[in-house]
Formats: sequence, structure tokens, C-alpha cells
Amino acid sequence: MTSEPEAAERPVRTWAVDDLPGLDFDPLLLRLLHEEPVARIRLPFGGDHEAWLVTRYEDVRTVTSDPRFSRTALLERQVTGMTGHRVASRAALNYADPPYHTQLRKAVTKAFTGQSAKRLRPLAQAGCDRLLDAMEAAAAGGGPADLVAALHGPLPMAVVCDLLGIPDEDRAELAGWPDLILSSGPGPEGSLAAKGRIRDYILRHLERRAAEPADDLGGVLAESLAAGQVDRDEAVSLAMAILISGAHAVRNNSANMVYLLLSRPELADRLRAGPELLPQAVDELLRWIPHRNGVGLPRIALADVVVGGVLVRAGEAVYASYLAANRDPAVFPDPHTVDFDRTGTGHLSFGHGPHHCMGAMLTRMESEVMLSTLLARYPALRLAGRPEDVVFQSKGLIRGPRELYVRW
Repeated sequence: MTSEPEAAERPVRTWAVDDLPGLDFDPLLLRLLHEEPVARIRLPFGGDHEAWLVTRYEDVRTVTSDPRFSRTALLERQVTGMTGHRVASRAALNYADPPYHTQLRKAVTKAFTGQSAKRLRPLAQAGCDRLLDAMEAAAAGGGPADLVAALHGPLPMAVVCDLLGIPDEDRAELAGWPDLILSSGPGPEGSLAAKGRIRDYILRHLERRAAEPADDLGGVLAESLAAGQVDRDEAVSLAMAILISGAHAVRNNSANMVYLLLSRPELADRLRAGPELLPQAVDELLRWIPHRNGVGLPRIALADVVVGGVLVRAGEAVYASYLAANRDPAVFPDPHTVDFDRTGTGHLSFGHGPHHCMGAMLTRMESEVMLSTLLARYPALRLAGRPEDVVFQSKGLIRGPRELYVRW
């Protein structure tokens, strides 16, 4: 029996993470999933460093839940990465390990219950209806109109602002900042400036909530801050993460879903004929759509660990691809097919382990509201041009259409 080769003997893949057309799946991820599921890579930044990348479903679950892999250890390491700047603050949940991570999540958990999603759903539905009314008024005669500008951009921002308790008159101030922060471009200046403005705003908002308590996430954070459960940096970091990811990620994910349904009209027809399928269909769309470019944050091995038959040594960085795991044929039969009847094993689009997305229920709710309303309200909804002519964002960490012009 031959032993597994040491890391130094393995080829290192240089992963440029170029922009891909539409919703095409990254060919390198697909190749590694099938041929080299535990691989050595270099990413666009920090190219003098290397890291492991795991792509199989079970290996991804292991790396993202085993306490021998640490996010906190990243703070003291230089690793090859997707950006030339740190997207999240050092106080962020993203860099926390249990039990500190558990403490931070506890400070906001009660704002992310099923009851919270139920409270926000009628607000989301009313907002969706108002935005579509305005779209119709501005584009008489059935379009064309840009759904990203009319719906997918403003509605997720409105929902996350409702969650945080941000007043209507302040929302325009916040609208463009998440895109600057979640850019993979090399210059950190715009990202840092946007982070500074959001931080200043959130501090003012938490002070307002301390003086005027309310049953929203801003109130929950202000209460946790007053009780000493979190400090100011932690409270701001939690609010920023929720505001940025809640507005930016849901905008792109929901626009991707509509783009796919309108590019493949048989899928939209299936949901119109069977609207009860919608919650299941949203999960299948979340599984199938490659919602991001590249990979997220890695973890650092705190000890020697064997993953997928390969020895990862203490101190080495390990990336886990949720996108590739969602296409693992050992877990999802016929994984490249969109199948609204698919049941069984859950996808990993919201992550796994301690860092599983707190906003998963809200994301599902918003997606269901947008898709159900569009499909019911516009029986003839269609792209204004060819699917291949839709322009997608460039150099973003999250993938999505820049514009999505439709007719109805």
C-alpha cells in the first residue's frame, strides 16, 4: 500500500477566479470535485501562500464543523485569498470560534426566530407589491423594466432595515455601501470608506435604540450592549454583517433565481401550475445556483487532521467549497439538473456547523415572496432580450445580474 503524498509533492492549482458567463459553474471546481477532491490551490491574492481546498460534501461538512479547524487562527495568518482586503472586521462572527462565537450569536438569536420571519413576511409582501406597482407605473405597456433596480435591490434592503429597525428616511443613505464592501477588486480604499460610514451610522442607530427601546434587532443589540453581553465593536460588527449580507446576498440570489426561471420557462410554468412546490423549489434553486465566485473564508488546522484520506498539517489553511458540495453526485443524484421534486439531504448554501447562516429563514421567506408574486402577477413575464445578453456583475464576491430587464 502506498502512503498519501505529502502536501509539497502535490500539484498546486492557480485559481484565477475569473468572471463566468451567466450561471455557469466554475470548471475548476467541477474538475477538482471529480478528480482531486482535496487539492492545493493559490487564489488571486497572497499568491506566495498556498491552501487546501475540499470539494466533496462530507469533507466540506467535516472542515466546517470540526473544532480542529479554526477561523480565529486566521487573524494571525497571511493566507492566499479572494480579496486584497479583509471584508469583515476582526470582531466579526466570521472570525470567531466557539465558545466565543456562541456568545456572539446568542446576542442576536432571538431576532432570527421563525416568529421573526412570520412578523416580517407581511411587511415584505406589502413592500413587494408597492415596488411592482411603481415599476408598472414607470414602464407602462408591459415594460421593459429592470427587476434588479425595481425589486431585487430595494426589497432585501427594506427587509433587513425592517429587521434592524432603521427608519425609512435613513435607508437611501445605506443603499450603495454593501456593493463597495463586497467587491473582490484590489483597492481596499472604497471598501474601507464604506465600512466606516456604515459603522458610524450603526453606532448612532444603537444609541437611538438605547434611548428608545424597540422589538427589533437594533433593540436586541442595544439591550445586549447595555447588559455587557457584547461590546461596541462586537455589536457594530454583528449589525454590519447582517445589513451587508442581508441586503447584498439576497438581492443577487433572488435575481439569479428569476433569471434562471425566465431563461428556462418550463421551470416557471411548473411553479405556476403547482405553487405549493415553491418552498421546495426555492431550496433546489439555492442548491443549484452558483451564488458566489470562488470560495469564502478558510480555516486553519489546529492539529494534523486527515481529510478525505489526505493529511492536513497543523497551521495549514483549508478552504471548503459549498458550491462544489452542492453538486456532489454521491449525495445529490443527477446534481446538475434543476429538480423541484428533489428531497432528502439538505444543501449547504447557508453553510454548515457553527457558521451556518442565521438569516436562512429570512432569505427563504424573501425569495418565496418575490417569486410567488412575480409568477402570479405576471403570467407572461419574460426576459426582454436573450438570456446570454444579460450582463452579470464583474469582480464581485457574490454573483448576480447587474440588470435584469423584463417584459410582462
